[in-house]
Amino acid sequence: MSENEELTAEEKVETVPEADETPQDLPETNTDTPENGATADDTETNQNEELAKVKQEAEKNMAGWQRTLAEFQNYKRRVEREQKDLRQRATIETVTQMLPIIDDFERALNNVPEDFEGNPWMNGVELIQGKFNRLLEENDIEVIDPVGEAFDPNHHQAVSRDDSDDIESDHVIETLLKGYVSGNVLLRPALVRIAN
Repeated sequence: MSENEELTAEEKVETVPEADETPQDLPETNTDTPENGATADDTETNQNEELAKVKQEAEKNMAGWQRTLAEFQNYKRRVEREQKDLRQRATIETVTQMLPIIDDFERALNNVPEDFEGNPWMNGVELIQGKFNRLLEENDIEVIDPVGEAFDPNHHQAVSRDDSDDIESDHVIETLLKGYVSGNVLLRPALVRIAN
């Protein structure tokens, strides 16, 4: 290498501009303004609008959830009521089919020969009849035996009209077959004779 080509360490170091000098080709940046040209007020307005939309959607979702919950609760109550009604109807139908058996027990016990009175076998039959009566009570089924009461076409079925000195007119003289009622449901009307 020649003397001219050799560079000293001092010459190799590039010169760095001093602190007070600013480069001419760097663009100026403004930290107050967003890049898209919107101002801080515009950004805040957009955020408020988005927040309002989100709140509105949350309220809409809450209203929908509450409506769905109310509909489910109504559905649940309706199903429970229908199941209760179904059980009650099934019980009433079953008991209604047993009424002729209860009538037969009652007729049998009303016509016991004198030889069988006090017989242990008859005591067993009376116990069976007692169980039928308890079954009726447990299912809130009432017996209609309206002797002496005014005739009620909603619960009584008149078989005949007879003269009577003891019972006033249009009142029941005798119950030929007891009736049964469960709440407002008539299972069977009572067959009766009424006074003229």
